[in-house]
Amino acid sequence: MSNPNDPQLQRLEKMHQLILDAAGEGVYGLDANGVTTFVNHAAERILGWHPEDVVGKPLHDIHHHSHADGSPYPREQCPIYLAIRDGQVHQVDDEVFWRTDGTSVPVEYTSTPIIEDGGICGAVVVFRDISARKELEHQRETDYQQIKCLKEQLELERDYLRDEINVSTNFGEIIGDSQALKRTFAQIDAVATTSASVLINGDSGVGKEMIARAIHQRSQRADAPLVKVNCASIPGELFESEFFGHVKGAFTGAHKDRVGRLQLANGGTLFLDEVGEIPLEQQGKLLRALQEGEFERVGDENTTRVDVRVVAATNRDLRAEIEAGNFRQDLFYRISVFPIDVPPLSQRGEDIVPLAMHFTRMICDELGKPPLQLTQLHANTLLAHDWPGNVRELKNVIERAVILSPADRLRLDLAMPEVTSTSTLATAPGISTNDFLTDAEFRDREKENMIRALEVADWRISGSKGAAERLGVKPSTLAYRMSVFGIEKTR
Repeated sequence: MSNPNDPQLQRLEKMHQLILDAAGEGVYGLDANGVTTFVNHAAERILGWHPEDVVGKPLHDIHHHSHADGSPYPREQCPIYLAIRDGQVHQVDDEVFWRTDGTSVPVEYTSTPIIEDGGICGAVVVFRDISARKELEHQRETDYQQIKCLKEQLELERDYLRDEINVSTNFGEIIGDSQALKRTFAQIDAVATTSASVLINGDSGVGKEMIARAIHQRSQRADAPLVKVNCASIPGELFESEFFGHVKGAFTGAHKDRVGRLQLANGGTLFLDEVGEIPLEQQGKLLRALQEGEFERVGDENTTRVDVRVVAATNRDLRAEIEAGNFRQDLFYRISVFPIDVPPLSQRGEDIVPLAMHFTRMICDELGKPPLQLTQLHANTLLAHDWPGNVRELKNVIERAVILSPADRLRLDLAMPEVTSTSTLATAPGISTNDFLTDAEFRDREKENMIRALEVADWRISGSKGAAERLGVKPSTLAYRMSVFGIEKTR
């Protein structure tokens, strides 16, 4: 048996203790019962427990008695003691030890059994404080979540920008950002990629052909032709030849074979503009060709098969035409699987000025004139008009104004004398026939006039006795002018 007073043994114990104290990791020694036998300086530094606090006492009861959330940690579940029971090395990296001040420190540790004479006589626990690593992992996870959120946000913005680019590209000629027009865009998006027949309803001049072109360009037939047939311009006697084509000698004047519009549109889209103008006696022939996908040219016994998608447009109430006996109900249902209503310009007040600016730039380029600018006075004049001719009328007015304008100023007053003569310019209070206001003075008076009307109407814009009705303008026009002048309801 070793003599504890043996100088050599004492030197060895001292050397071993120095080695343990020099280690940067905390080290505990346990006997077979889990009682602490030694502790090094690193363990004392990390947890604050002095050797006299722990040596001779169960280690688990001192600093491993509960989980990080404070819930009890039974001794029989402790991996440190498990090493004493099963003789296996146990490594743990997700637990905590408790300090003397009652706080916890995240640690990773290894519990290694001590084997002597074939039996387990204790264990050595080596642990390190991993607070910095946990903080780094937490920071990394936080950064990851932030990056993930930013990525999702960027993807949403990318999708949003892609949609905007698609609108700009595929709806190219359709200018505007009004809610009414956005609803039309949504309908185009919904139906374009399908094979459904589309009926575009709208007043004359709203741009039904542009809607048809947008549908075609966004469809799977975009690389095939879009063939337009203006049904109102085809004489009844030439309808079959125009639609289906003819062979040489089929009738007087048929000097050579002709391919009809239906065959030209094979694989693409057939746009039937003003479909309500098709003569009743010809509607049955068109219906058969569209339903069966086949027809015979005039004077030809051979059947030609085609694959076309039909987009029709009309400014008529086809249901009323059916009731009047002027339009076949079966043809109506064939071409109106998906109806799209195009709003008139009077319902797109927000789009009037952007459209006018677009037409001004385009027409100046076409005519080779220097760029002309729309002023606020021009905008007010345009917004005061009802535009019964819709976008076509607006384009004509701008073209006329550009033609009549000198190189430095757009003369909208010359193009719209009936509107500008009755505008507030001529009736502004306090102005004699030989006097005038500067543009800034006129804007100030216009703003004051709007505010007075709003106050009288208790700041109601639309409806009976609303400010718009009192001023004789549309509610959308008044709302636009209020945003231009920065008018908000006072407290």
